[in-house]
Amino acid sequence: MPGAAGIGQTAAVTHRVDLADIQAARTLLKGVARETPMRPARWLAEKVGGPVDLKCENLQRAGSFKVRGAYVRLARLSEEERARGVVAASAGNHAQGVALAAATLGVAATVFMPVGAPLPKVTATRGYGADVRFAGATVDEALVAAREFAAETGAVLVHPFDHEDVVAGQGTVGLEILEQRPDVRTVVVCTGGGGLLAGIAVAVKSVRPDVRVVGVQAAGAAAYPASLAAGHPIPLERMSTIADGIAVGCPGTVPFALVADLVDDIVTVDDAAMARALVSTLERGKLVVEPAGAAGLAAVAEHPDAFEPPVVIVVSGGNVDPLLLLRVIRHGLAAAGRFSTLRVCLPDQPGSLAAVLATLAAADANVVEVEHARLDPRLSLDEVEIEVQVETRGPVHRDAVLEALEEAGYRVIVGN
Repeated sequence: MPGAAGIGQTAAVTHRVDLADIQAARTLLKGVARETPMRPARWLAEKVGGPVDLKCENLQRAGSFKVRGAYVRLARLSEEERARGVVAASAGNHAQGVALAAATLGVAATVFMPVGAPLPKVTATRGYGADVRFAGATVDEALVAAREFAAETGAVLVHPFDHEDVVAGQGTVGLEILEQRPDVRTVVVCTGGGGLLAGIAVAVKSVRPDVRVVGVQAAGAAAYPASLAAGHPIPLERMSTIADGIAVGCPGTVPFALVADLVDDIVTVDDAAMARALVSTLERGKLVVEPAGAAGLAAVAEHPDAFEPPVVIVVSGGNVDPLLLLRVIRHGLAAAGRFSTLRVCLPDQPGSLAAVLATLAAADANVVEVEHARLDPRLSLDEVEIEVQVETRGPVHRDAVLEALEEAGYRVIVGN
């Protein structure tokens, strides 16, 4: 399977979280975190050949699993530590989890977010009462600013994934999975820094060591494969992905040791696969999920034979920016062969556009928008280029539309 990492290489385990820690965290979270529902994904079950369920952490309070770990971390602070306040760094989901936990416990919270963080996540974080500040272009850069703030003010740093209490809190998702789907064979988890994956792996493997646990990373921000191969966390030199929620440049030492010990595989998915998965989840699952939260769905959809059913996919992150959602939906439709931008060169004379549109209509393509370009230096004086956005029924129909245009004598360039 593409993107597989060589797990099984033993890392030096200096930090441990065990089942008792996760059970204690669950007690702390009663009345705070919701037990999120499990929903069947029949469109994926058809591909896998057995049951596939979605563990809907996108329906958790604050829109993701992050409130579990954040609350456990804050609840275990001393009174003196709470009085100093807390500071965190996040692209949005951990920010909201920390802000909600802090508001619940009456603790002052400052959150550093990357410049350009999605506006809904910024607004929600402020809505819970946190002081939001911007620093850097990535979570890793925002984390540097958060550490500096902690050193200057004495505020307690609440790391998004690199702490035993955070891992234990996220591990409560694993306990719920075992109760809601006792016969599970494979658990698939979207993965950034590794806190959720590590916590679920501890919970699941402690009770059912036979269950396969798989982490899924965005191909453009996959720090775990190389780190696992080296036996220690290695920072990425650069990241590029639509999945901001799992765009983490380096695994944490706490989750890394547990992932190396317990997780069966790490796989990667590209942005196009996540976009397709997001569209499928909207259409078939009736769920709003951000790209990061759709990573596990993408992995199962792309390689269904690699996952033994019953499969549980953790879906997290319902805090997607509507503008990003529009772009991702369009990208997902294009990747699925359902939306295309075509550039066609025509003679600049009456009836040329009508002839192209007639060809598209005869091929059952739905024209969404048409634009003319006459001033492009690539064109001769008697030529015009039109850009046509069309809807098609899938890759086969899209190819048939292109073939119809080419048979009619048109020169076609397929754009994004």
